[in-house]
Amino acid sequence: MKRFLLLIIVFMIPATTFAADIPIWVEATGEAAGSDFDPPKEVMERARNDAKRNAIEEAVGVFVRSHTLVTNGQLAEDLIFTRVRGRIERVKVIKEKRDRNDPNHYQVRIRALVRPVFPHEGDGIRIKLALSKAALKEGEEVKIYYQTNTDCYVYIFSIAADNSVTLLFPNSWSKDNFIKANSGRVFPPEDCPLHLKAMCLGGLKVKQSEERIKIIATRQKEIILQGFQEGMFQVYDASSTGLVGDLARKLNQLDPADWGEALEVYTIAK
Repeated sequence: MKRFLLLIIVFMIPATTFAADIPIWVEATGEAAGSDFDPPKEVMERARNDAKRNAIEEAVGVFVRSHTLVTNGQLAEDLIFTRVRGRIERVKVIKEKRDRNDPNHYQVRIRALVRPVFPHEGDGIRIKLALSKAALKEGEEVKIYYQTNTDCYVYIFSIAADNSVTLLFPNSWSKDNFIKANSGRVFPPEDCPLHLKAMCLGGLKVKQSEERIKIIATRQKEIILQGFQEGMFQVYDASSTGLVGDLARKLNQLDPADWGEALEVYTIAK
């Protein structure tokens, strides 16, 4: 059986800090259309609600863009910012008007103070993740064990010392990443030609390093990454923001209950 060697070593990446409860002011416009039989006050209220929804959407975009996913290495940290939502605390109406050409069409411009709201523990898909050994010597094999609480699709990543990211699963040998609820899985599976070995990257003057494995699970089949090159894994270098950017944009479009993540670290000694 042919064995494939993966050099997947990482250093501990400092956690990104974030003032999680600082609200921001945003402006947004809302619209609503009624009929000759709808009370104007009711149609205007629908326009205000539309403006509030747009304000929250705008604020969430600011939270994500400002505080997360600058480099691929940050994939090792929690993707919590892609799960953030917003809560309006104050609203100031800037302008309300009816369309001159259509008196049943209303528009409202507001300025809203929006506070970020993070998911509670237990929200989303729950993943159990474990590695075959917590401390490895160079040359030893490692297995990844995982289980989810619901039927879903899983993606397994490794982050390297140079902050490059490798998508381990799915891959060109095994593209079906659907798993059933509460069914324990192992990667690489026994019938797979792939083997993961703990190896130190050349030139590293350290006696011990750390590796991180990240699993992301989605309830529906999601195209969160581009296609595979035959016979190869997807690898994103440290200078590229393509991987984390794509993940952020995709996961932010999902309901927090429809995806989850898990992270494990193990050490490798020369």
